[in-house]
Amino acid sequence: MSVNLYCWQQRQAKQATQQCFHASQISQATKNPYTVLGVGKSASSSEIKKSYYALAKKYHPDTNKEPNAKDKFSEAQSAYEILSDSQKKAAWDQYGAAAFDQGAGADPSGGGGGGFGGGSPFGAGGPFGSGGFSSSSGGFGADINFDDLFSAFGGGKRRGKGARSAPQEEVMVGENIEVQTNISFMDAAKGATKTIWTTPLVQCKTCSGNGLKKGAKRTECKACGGTGTKVHFMQAGFQMASNCNSCGGQGVAVPRGGQCGTCSGNGVTRESRSVSVDIPGGVEDGMRLRVDGEGDAPPTGLAANPSASSTRGDLYVFIRVAPHTKFSRSGSDVLYTASIPLTTAILGGEVDVPTLDGEVKVKIGTGTGTGDKITLGGMGMKKLTGRRAAQGDLRVEFKVAMPKYLNSNQRVIVEMLADEMGDNAAKRVMNLGKKP
Repeated sequence: MSVNLYCWQQRQAKQATQQCFHASQISQATKNPYTVLGVGKSASSSEIKKSYYALAKKYHPDTNKEPNAKDKFSEAQSAYEILSDSQKKAAWDQYGAAAFDQGAGADPSGGGGGGFGGGSPFGAGGPFGSGGFSSSSGGFGADINFDDLFSAFGGGKRRGKGARSAPQEEVMVGENIEVQTNISFMDAAKGATKTIWTTPLVQCKTCSGNGLKKGAKRTECKACGGTGTKVHFMQAGFQMASNCNSCGGQGVAVPRGGQCGTCSGNGVTRESRSVSVDIPGGVEDGMRLRVDGEGDAPPTGLAANPSASSTRGDLYVFIRVAPHTKFSRSGSDVLYTASIPLTTAILGGEVDVPTLDGEVKVKIGTGTGTGDKITLGGMGMKKLTGRRAAQGDLRVEFKVAMPKYLNSNQRVIVEMLADEMGDNAAKRVMNLGKKP
């Protein structure tokens, strides 16, 4: 249930002044609305609205957790408030920010209290018109339905047009779909193409998404008179508006038995589909890929206007990378532990080391010990960020394989080496150099 709280205060002799809570205000330092929305002065109203909806969806605080997302969202709101109203847009084009910043006096609405410093620049009673959100004289309600916008982020049905609201263009967005796919370590390194099977909601083929049987039509809800809301009067002059229980806030009703039998009036049905997903090289376990427009279609049959523009949600693919028998990774670097014989560690030499592209020969320095490391540049994973075609490194750590058992000949040789190196602490069992 959505609740709007209206606070009525004193009435003047000739004109009533209504004050409401506002979702946003035009700040003292108004930014150029054309720059904020990324449109030119010759942009049409549909282009302005399309740009605003894209920014609102991108920076909405419920879906974008970046520190500046809330500010960006507010800037987009303020810019749209100006450019969606012909009077405010004309005022900006003529006076610039001076028409909207505090202390300026240009009156975009041409209403009373004009000149500089007198009255509101957007009409009598309040900074966004006398009617608050639903005023037809300006402000939020003149050009945008916030119920439509905010519900667009989560899909589902949209609220119908109220009696006091100007006509709105409904935009319906379907729900996102989340799936998981498993890939090998080498697929993560080289990239792969996976076929993902999903069962998204798609437009009903029987009713073409309107949710009605052939010949059936929606009618105005008799319970709320097509407003979609019920107003409840409370004590101390308060009012509470809630969704109409009969129509669910849509303002229209479906005749009994008029729902489509295939989709039960939802306008969408489930369908099995396959999606080819390109997984780039360098992905890590737990990463998520987004495939635009491969999510659910919105349930247009539940909307007041099923023919309104709509778009499908997105498909999110969670990547799980299987561990490798030889390699591990740290970011874009591949880690490998090479076991070398004791004699090679002492004398030095050359060993074969596996890489993502096959084996390479690596020289071992004399006296290499366990824990010594070398780096083979550019032989790691692809980097998803930074320079194009950049790759991480292969970091090799050596581990000297110490023999646990020695035969008599090996023992003699090692004891001779200890004698030669003056190691008096080493244990002797072969009695070398001692007379019987």
